Amino acid sequence: MSHSFHRQLVFTIKDRCRVCYTCVRECPVKAIKIMNGQAEVMNDRCIGCGNCVNVCSQGAKIPLRSIEPVQVLLKSKSRIAACVAPSFPAEFEEIKDHRVLVGMIRKLGFDFVTEVSFGADIVANEYEKMIKSSNYEGDISSDCPAIVYFIRHYHPDMVPYLAPIASPMVAMTRVLKKKHGDDLKVVFIGPCFAKKAETTEVDEVLTFRELREMFETLNIHPGNTEVSEFDPPYSGKGAIFPISRGLYYSANNQESIPEERVIIAEGRVNYKEAIKEFEEGYIRKKHLMLLCCEGCIMGPGTSPGGRRFARSNAVGEYVTHKLANLDKPTWETSIAEYADLDLSQSFTPEDRRLASPGTSEIAAALQLMGKFSPQDHLNCGACGYDTCIDHASAIVTGLAETEMCLPYAIEKLHDSISSLNVSNEKLARARAALKQSEKLAHMGQLSAGIAHELNNPLGVITMYSNILMDEAPEGDVVREDLKLIVEQAERCKKIVSGLLNFARKNQVNLTETDVVKFINHSLNSIVKPDNISCSINSDIADPVARLDIDQMMQVLTNLEKNALEAMPSGGNLTVGVEGDAGEVTFIVADTGSGIKKENMDKLFTPFFTTKEMGKGTGLGLALIYGIVKMHKGRIHVDSNADPLERPTGTTFRITIPRGN
Repeated sequence: MSHSFHRQLVFTIKDRCRVCYTCVRECPVKAIKIMNGQAEVMNDRCIGCGNCVNVCSQGAKIPLRSIEPVQVLLKSKSRIAACVAPSFPAEFEEIKDHRVLVGMIRKLGFDFVTEVSFGADIVANEYEKMIKSSNYEGDISSDCPAIVYFIRHYHPDMVPYLAPIASPMVAMTRVLKKKHGDDLKVVFIGPCFAKKAETTEVDEVLTFRELREMFETLNIHPGNTEVSEFDPPYSGKGAIFPISRGLYYSANNQESIPEERVIIAEGRVNYKEAIKEFEEGYIRKKHLMLLCCEGCIMGPGTSPGGRRFARSNAVGEYVTHKLANLDKPTWETSIAEYADLDLSQSFTPEDRRLASPGTSEIAAALQLMGKFSPQDHLNCGACGYDTCIDHASAIVTGLAETEMCLPYAIEKLHDSISSLNVSNEKLARARAALKQSEKLAHMGQLSAGIAHELNNPLGVITMYSNILMDEAPEGDVVREDLKLIVEQAERCKKIVSGLLNFARKNQVNLTETDVVKFINHSLNSIVKPDNISCSINSDIADPVARLDIDQMMQVLTNLEKNALEAMPSGGNLTVGVEGDAGEVTFIVADTGSGIKKENMDKLFTPFFTTKEMGKGTGLGLALIYGIVKMHKGRIHVDSNADPLERPTGTTFRITIPRGN
């Protein structure tokens, strides 16, 4: 009979997946695909070993449920037999009398409750005959469905070496249908959910976990159950099948099978290595007894947290008690009754291996993760793959993502944090600029109103003061008083003029200008004390930029005058220009006293000044700020007033677009 049936066994609950890649690491065939950070089980590659279910601490991987279909079957009019795997003593350690468990299963509604271990008895006889035959060429046991899937899908050339013998579950199903008729429905109860996809000969498969859930739902427990014995045929040594070397011991009925002919391997690493060595010819003419997990007593369908050796001991005690009370003649009669039962099983290869990526494709994937040489390959395994090359291959084949690489992800995180810091800094500057613009807008409105109201009376005061001063005779004391009035009125007019300049919405008049000549002219426009040295730095390939000459000259000369006033004891004034294809930056730097930190955020506020009374209006920097913004530029100030920290001084950097 064929063995090509397959169905999806494991599903992912996406909301629970925390992207830890543990399932990727534990999957022996890498049947996990990471897509958008979610680990999905690929059914066409899954072998049903259950490793991903066992290791997922978040419960994101769940096996196929069969409780509902079994309940529907139990409500039907069909006769139904429960076939219990011989590992049941390991699962139900708390139930010391197996008859109690049988009674609980009958209470669910099963017509028959039998032991699969009788199927193990007759299958073991077939293995014994095959292994002891003179023309034996070696084979691989076919009782573990996950092993069969693995060979059919990933070592298809080894399919002819799969033992052509049905598993104990299938064998027992055929026994029961011969005994009770083909219309009998069979439900297997065992430790492995890979059995759910093994064959169509069995109607449904329940795991031990699901059986416990059904007991709990229907409130079935030892205290409300009548004891009952298994239905015949009764088993013998096949009950020891689920422990390590169980098939070997079951087959050893009459005389010893040469132990050197048998190799036993369990677990996701060992069975793969055994198959590989068998395929390469190192251990041919051997019988490989392989289990995908650590024995049926620890199968993925058993309750979590079980103790392996305690479970093995529970099975051993049950077998010892069973064999001590075995009615051997009856058992031998049953064995003889089914001696002619067809126990054959055929297997078809279904190659699901992925084509190996090319060297250049792997190299490209490695470079995406910042791995350009073998020294960059950490092989840390955090991604779930053993090596960086394995991970890169999985990326090329569409099973993995670059973000699964922890060092790469950390590096990207650092880059993101750096970019975020830069963005936050730019945002803070933009907020400060917006706040400053709002201040200036309000102050501009106020200033315009004040200037308008003061300008006319100041003009009258100035005019009549000059008339009176002209009429006063020379040497008259009143003339000196009038002269003071005229001077202070003129000073007030200058302040009002500054207010108007600050408040007005000037339009820039752009002209192509040689910025190097422009900064030279600005320095020539100011009076420089002898104790201050001035220099010009030019680091610009193309000196031509479009700017408003008058307004930008006002900007530079104001900054240069402020710099000179900040160096009463002498120092250095440097005016420079630099730029690229898109922008031009003017730099005015001095070695003066610097600006205190507490004053830095007030620099461009109108009427704020650190100069002595009568020496400044506090409108200069506010006016500069407005002109720079009208040029769609930006202004940056770096200053230090603490000589213990670093040399004192102030640097203004004004950047404007070349073409505005």
